[in-house]
Amino acid sequence: MIDLTNTAYIRSLCARHGIRAKKALGQNFLQDASVLDRIVDAAMPEGSGILEIGPGLGTLTRALAPRARKVLAVELDRDLLPVLTETLADCPNTSVLHGDILKMDIPSLLAAEFQDMPVSVAANLPYYITTPIILALLEQNLPIQRMVFMVQKEVCDRMLAAPGTKAYGAFTVAVQYRCRALPVCTVPASAFSPAPQVDSAVIALEFYKEKPYVPKDEKHFFSLVRAVFAQRRKTLANGLANAGRFGNKETIADAIAALRLSPSVRGETLSIEQLVDLSDRLLQINQ
Repeated sequence: MIDLTNTAYIRSLCARHGIRAKKALGQNFLQDASVLDRIVDAAMPEGSGILEIGPGLGTLTRALAPRARKVLAVELDRDLLPVLTETLADCPNTSVLHGDILKMDIPSLLAAEFQDMPVSVAANLPYYITTPIILALLEQNLPIQRMVFMVQKEVCDRMLAAPGTKAYGAFTVAVQYRCRALPVCTVPASAFSPAPQVDSAVIALEFYKEKPYVPKDEKHFFSLVRAVFAQRRKTLANGLANAGRFGNKETIADAIAALRLSPSVRGETLSIEQLVDLSDRLLQINQ
């Protein structure tokens, strides 16, 4: 019987296939059944297509399969393909695609694999490439309902951060601008084999059907966001003036004053609503 939450079984499986977790690929195999249940519940796969990134041994894939309409798992490590053939043999609604998700045409992939199904993403993401993958999925305006990720707890904290906190930054804004970020659970290192050196967390990102705040020019908005957080120790006015793309210091100061903010305000204290308002004002002034 396949039991990918059993340490002895995992060791036997890996020994048969001559594999071990690759540190360079950030491979830590989840083996806690209760955490798997929380991820599956958060992904809400009933009747949906699931795009899974980095299935590893197929642990989460097997947990998703009974409730999903279809699971497509994208795996970068070619050595794991024979393992997945074995562990998913009794899951006919699953398929595995070898490749790098960051190099794929994801819109075309979703259209070809899921047609008109509602789609969610689920992933136990390698720590070293978590942010690029999440940003790639966020920025492409994909037909996805929600994404559920197992990530390093520090990364989860950044996605959930409030303005004015140390964890709040450009990544936070990129996530919360498009999604409602919901914490699911924290996960101790002991839930993995091999155990990582840090704790993890599961987070669900639900895409807004209508964003709460929409800038007049999204490209300008994110350019401003990057400039705001590039120089956190400087005041907002000085940071934007140094960026050289948003007008002179006097113009920027006027826009900040129009938002009823202190001249010495720091950008990291601004909410997404305030950042959108500032972007729109500077865009109008500089046209």
